[in-house]
Amino acid sequence: MQDTFIQAYPKLLQPSVAVAGLWLAHGDEPLLSQWLIDALRPHWRAQNYAIKRIELVSVKSWQEVLSELGSQSLFDDASALIVTGNHKPDKAVIAELERFAVDAQTGAHSHSLLWLTPKQDKRAQTSKWFAPFAQYGHVIDCNLYNEQQRQQLLQIQAQQFGLTLSQEAWQLLMSHTEHHLLSAYQTLWRLSYLFAPQLMAINDSDNNSHSTNFDNNSSQPLTNVALDINDLQAALVSDAQFSVFDLSDAMLAGNSAQVAKIIFQLKATDEPTTLVLWAISKDMRQIMQLMDGQDPQALGIWRSKQGLYQQACRRQSKAQTAAWPALLYKCDQSIKGLVRQPAWELLLQAALELSGQRLFKTP
Repeated sequence: MQDTFIQAYPKLLQPSVAVAGLWLAHGDEPLLSQWLIDALRPHWRAQNYAIKRIELVSVKSWQEVLSELGSQSLFDDASALIVTGNHKPDKAVIAELERFAVDAQTGAHSHSLLWLTPKQDKRAQTSKWFAPFAQYGHVIDCNLYNEQQRQQLLQIQAQQFGLTLSQEAWQLLMSHTEHHLLSAYQTLWRLSYLFAPQLMAINDSDNNSHSTNFDNNSSQPLTNVALDINDLQAALVSDAQFSVFDLSDAMLAGNSAQVAKIIFQLKATDEPTTLVLWAISKDMRQIMQLMDGQDPQALGIWRSKQGLYQQACRRQSKAQTAAWPALLYKCDQSIKGLVRQPAWELLLQAALELSGQRLFKTP
């Protein structure tokens, strides 16, 4: 079965999806591949799959893939393999993949294999290696071919964030982000945190009146924050110089001077302290998880930022990161007005700690 991403993605957001068998996603838009993984991951976890990644460094790497699919964990019902790399399987592996796909269809096993590749042209799609995926599995074209598809996907993301934009607001958003998918998505992400209190108030009110409507196939409330062009213009003002995404990059890169500059600018433009704390705590948690040996891709860290995270890990020690949860808790308490120290002072301390510049020695 072959689908475009815009056709397949909404189906994967449904509560129950059969994920066993072969999946092939090809395209040159990395964000779509990440969204695909994010959509499949809840189904894998709900069905007690062990999620692993394998990089194809040569054709021989396919033997590792087949070996992994043939193994059975005592603690997991099946394996979900995310395979990256563009090395095509040979004739023997193709036969094994076909057998794997047929067995999945008949219920002989529940394993799932997702192979992420660059865009495949029409000639490649007629190749023998492509056939098992097209005939017995799922092929998803992760490419965008027009502006309408881009906006359709972003509208789905906005819905998940609890936002509804007017047509004029959409036009401004696309113009502001120069029709770049990742930039538009990051802006929606940021808007969801800016308007989170309003969204929570709306849904709390709906829950209290027992009138919240839910989609038949989703647990997400349909009540969203409606944004017009004026709302969006006001929200984008503080994004003119720096955003929390810039802060994240500066912290991970260890640029303490830039971190301080961004924090001061975010404070001057009244950036919500909750949003700044979210950015700092997210990076701190992921660094602690990486230092505990967890896989960066399994944590959802984009490949383009993995080097920055590894660099940040090398600047820290377990003794230093052990103090982070208490510091984050103190930041949260200050934002809520439960401690006297100003929130921006604590946020600056936490951001500098992450960048490797310590204001106070670790006991």
